Amino acid sequence: MLFLPELTILGAGLLFFLLTLGQPSSATVRTSAIIAAGAILCASLLSLSQEGELFYGVYRVDLFSQAFKTLIAAAALVVILFGNSLVGIKQDSRPEYYLFFFVSCLGLMMLVSSVELLAIFISLELSSFAVYIMVPMRQTESGVLFQMEAGIKYLLFGVMATGFMLFGMSYIFGLSGSTSLDVIARQLPSLAGKPAAVVAMLMIMAGFFYKLAIFPFHFWVPDVYEGAANETTAFIAAVPKLAAVALLVRLTALASPQGDVVINMLMICAILSMFYGNLSALVQKDIKRMLGYSGIAHAGFILLGLLTLKTSGYANSLYYITGYALMNLACFLVICQIAGTGQNVAIADFSGLHKRAPILALTLTVALFSLAGIPPFVGFTGKFMLLVGALQENHLLLVTLAAINTAIAIYYYLSVVRLAYCTDSTSQDTIETGILTNSLSLLLIMVIIVMGVSPSWFVNFAEQAIRTIP
Repeated sequence: MLFLPELTILGAGLLFFLLTLGQPSSATVRTSAIIAAGAILCASLLSLSQEGELFYGVYRVDLFSQAFKTLIAAAALVVILFGNSLVGIKQDSRPEYYLFFFVSCLGLMMLVSSVELLAIFISLELSSFAVYIMVPMRQTESGVLFQMEAGIKYLLFGVMATGFMLFGMSYIFGLSGSTSLDVIARQLPSLAGKPAAVVAMLMIMAGFFYKLAIFPFHFWVPDVYEGAANETTAFIAAVPKLAAVALLVRLTALASPQGDVVINMLMICAILSMFYGNLSALVQKDIKRMLGYSGIAHAGFILLGLLTLKTSGYANSLYYITGYALMNLACFLVICQIAGTGQNVAIADFSGLHKRAPILALTLTVALFSLAGIPPFVGFTGKFMLLVGALQENHLLLVTLAAINTAIAIYYYLSVVRLAYCTDSTSQDTIETGILTNSLSLLLIMVIIVMGVSPSWFVNFAEQAIRTIP
């Protein structure tokens, strides 16, 4: 049972490997993906209460890791459900696409359970290289190969971040004599005063900052979001960030409450990420680029919880990243339905959406209101708790700058809502949405509202899970 989610996802990968040997229909591929993702989610739920260690202690199963595996499995299932049978992916590559999709999910699940530097490195690369391959699989539109440029940029920046991280790991191993996080944590107080140890920790975090799109490891975001297929962008925007935050919590939990260097670094990255992301998002015309830049800003907000170096702050960050994943999934559900042939969607394409697809317009509005931090949605509650937690640690300047960024973000989010409800569309075609899409839309709306109105149950569960981290 300890390894049940991973074994299930390995079985899913094997299934799609066998499907690549033939020529299955699109319906067969999609049905198989839905069944496989559902089985993975069930396996994750069944093993939620499991605890133990595997592979000589380098792989830890606890409530913290199992909760994130469940979130990863649920997010992956949602992406598959609204994926429109992968209309944006080359038809002859769809079985291979799902193969790499599940391989990436496997790497992310392994990442949240890894408590040893080499295991972390292998898991991170397994999840990353699968996505590097997924990006260029997009269906070519009119001979324009945006996806190739996006794939190359994603790979090059990823390799650079990996190089920083691996170099930092070698420093930590040289200083501590071990790659185990437990051993490193015990030696950290004596290493904290050494410049080499500080540099090493900063370099290790670079790899995870890349996953979370934190300044200055954000350069890949807008081009990859725009160049990848809508389904792939939805996956990149939500699922890997869950695992990245989980691992950042594990790493920052190692720092002592007097870790001034870590706090100052997180504070600087948070401020730069928020301002760069929000100011850049103001001028975007493509909805995916806008969401990409806003993701950089939201990554800065997530750091507000981490820099408190307290369990309550970590729980607030976990709450916010879960809400952020929900908000992004709701946005991309709408994008995938509007882009009937998998094309990119401009912000202007949302004009008059409330007449063409009322439920999609409502879903988009709720998601954007939540991203903007408007009550009673999860985005408002998450930002409020992060700001209060930072204020309690006397980070008044940081809280003030974060509040200014919230005001900036409201402008470009509500501009899209204004187009959807207050302008007429040049197209009078009704967007057909099936029962599955409508049900999924209403489910996402309900969860965004419920988590926003009643956050205590999730925060309490998150604090309980964080306490299982040694």
